[in-house]
Amino acid sequence: MSQTPIVQVSGLTRDFKLGRGAGRRAVLRAVDQVSFDIHHGETIGLVGESGSGKSTIGRMMVGLLEPSAGDIQLFGKSITGPQRRGNLGAVRQRLQFVFQDPYSSLNPRMRVGNAVAEPLDISRPLAPKERAERIAELFEMVGLPPAFATRFPHEFSGGQRQRIVIARALALNPDFVVCDEAVASLDVSMQAQIVNLLMDLQQRLGLSYLFIAHDLAVVKAISHRVAVLYAGEVVEIGHKARLYAAPRHPYTQALLKAVPRPVVGRVRPPPIKGELLSVLNKPAGCSLSPRCPHAAPRCQQEKPLLREVEPGWQVACHFHETLAAAPRP
Repeated sequence: MSQTPIVQVSGLTRDFKLGRGAGRRAVLRAVDQVSFDIHHGETIGLVGESGSGKSTIGRMMVGLLEPSAGDIQLFGKSITGPQRRGNLGAVRQRLQFVFQDPYSSLNPRMRVGNAVAEPLDISRPLAPKERAERIAELFEMVGLPPAFATRFPHEFSGGQRQRIVIARALALNPDFVVCDEAVASLDVSMQAQIVNLLMDLQQRLGLSYLFIAHDLAVVKAISHRVAVLYAGEVVEIGHKARLYAAPRHPYTQALLKAVPRPVVGRVRPPPIKGELLSVLNKPAGCSLSPRCPHAAPRCQQEKPLLREVEPGWQVACHFHETLAAAPRP
């Protein structure tokens, strides 16, 4: 894994305008000042509750949504705003997306071979023989017989369809792939197969991933580093081994506590109660303070900044040192 970031996200923010209330239009801030880097050959796992802004970040990364503020750089060049429009085709070829539901992302009336080749037909048209050879190569790359290319999406299982979608994402030899809940709709055995496939492709092709998921076990298996998102904000980010072993943010501790583990005699941290904070009613201080069992008056008044507590480990909590010394979850 290279030490030079290929993707740099700085202050990424996304607002959505809602209906008018009290004479003015309400604004929902789904993503709030998110920053992180992704290196060549690295996987960043992005975790958090539903509604925390994970998919919104993923869509902004590949240009499906335009950021309201902030910047995304690919190989040192901005791919947001006016800077992106000049080389939109080249940018799209280097960034790809794998959706949660493979069936809805495939045209049911198009043979899957043509679906896989569609990016090539748009960006890099090939002669018929070369096109057929590239389709066969992509199918073999994801563990499917090339003869399957003549079939339609409904003729495949969910796991096979996800392999087809991954093959389509690889058609233009991208550098960076966003996987948005790419295994959430699959059973456990198939999840393991797809995760192993993604890891194998990363080794062979030098891919970098942003892997968005709810399942912390899957994220731990595939990721190098993990970013924890709450109410549109990154509250902790670090190497998976350290973060899973000794999380320093109460929300990260709560997420790990929710994972069923048959461990006898281990002391667990106090639970996080209540529902995910509405991003329309964020407190002035820490977004987690209404739910946090460790909250103090300072938390309600002063917003904690994402600070480096150890090399490569950042936490946004006023009391991260106290939590670091607490019993492990």
